[in-house]
Amino acid sequence: MEKERNLLLFCLILCCSSLLPRVSSSGGGLGKASPLKRLFVFGDSYADTGNTEKSSGAWHPPYGSTFPGEPSGRFSDGLVLTDYIASFLGIKSPQPYTWRNDVNKTLLQHGMNFAYGGTGVFDTMAREPNMTAQIDCFQSLVEQNVYTEHDLSSSIALVSLAGNDYAAFAMKNGNREELPAFITSVIDQLVHNLKRIRGLGVRKIAVTALQPLGCLPQLTAVSSFKNCSSSWNSITRLHNHQLHRSLQELKKNESIMGSSSSLSSLVVLDLHSAFVSALHMLQHQSGKSSEKPLKPCCVGAKEGYSCGNVGDKGVKNYVLCDHPETSFFWDNIHPSQNGWRVVSSFLHSSLSHLL
Repeated sequence: MEKERNLLLFCLILCCSSLLPRVSSSGGGLGKASPLKRLFVFGDSYADTGNTEKSSGAWHPPYGSTFPGEPSGRFSDGLVLTDYIASFLGIKSPQPYTWRNDVNKTLLQHGMNFAYGGTGVFDTMAREPNMTAQIDCFQSLVEQNVYTEHDLSSSIALVSLAGNDYAAFAMKNGNREELPAFITSVIDQLVHNLKRIRGLGVRKIAVTALQPLGCLPQLTAVSSFKNCSSSWNSITRLHNHQLHRSLQELKKNESIMGSSSSLSSLVVLDLHSAFVSALHMLQHQSGKSSEKPLKPCCVGAKEGYSCGNVGDKGVKNYVLCDHPETSFFWDNIHPSQNGWRVVSSFLHSSLSHLL
């Protein structure tokens, strides 16, 4: 169990590094025209579209091999959650915050992505800005009138939390008796962040529930990618239960107080159910479907290596599956473009409440 836990922690924290501006263009939104003009994104590698520095794995092949054909700072072979949500909303995927001075200013009209892989609501083992610091950056732009009150009132915020806080907690502490109290502190900070984003003028917010941590390939490898870790999935259940309960309490209190800025336009994107449904669908679909949807497409060629590792003289220390287009997981932590495509399809009913 100790070895299993440490493997996951290493993989969760490893996923990124610090800030660096980049000018590479990323596509995303392919949907129809929409009155929603902007999407503001906060969170981690599940939502990051290029904020991490070039030393991170997301800036090295084979990441980005499906889209845009080269590494773009996304932790996948192609599009990620942010891209699919933007497309559903009928807008282009918002530009990463670190690119803001290197792109045509007209591209900023679609919003901005402040997410950095490896981060959480609190400081993690990564060096990137946590969610509070990301919101600080957003607030600075609002105070500079980069975005007006009118701009923000017709916008949506996407808030992603994929588990790096729990990885950091276990690395630094690891006392499971203290885990329930820590989960409460994570949820309390997350709710505070949501209220702060709304206070800056964004009225519509989508926040992710935690995906089944125990089903990430780094943990399912011990069972030849057949079974999920029940202990890590229990963390997911506790987190998601507390999240729903806290948000319901918040809505109740604001309703009693007659708040004019109620959180009625806040939805939870249930990544747990979406992941489970997507994995089940891929496991049973016909054609070239993967017999083991829990198995990642890109893996290290041998122990000690991971997806994207390159040795002396450019020797690739990783191997790819035959059909990335049918895989669910890209690497040991992150879904492939196909995985995110299927997952996002199960989120449309929730997102429709924000239209």
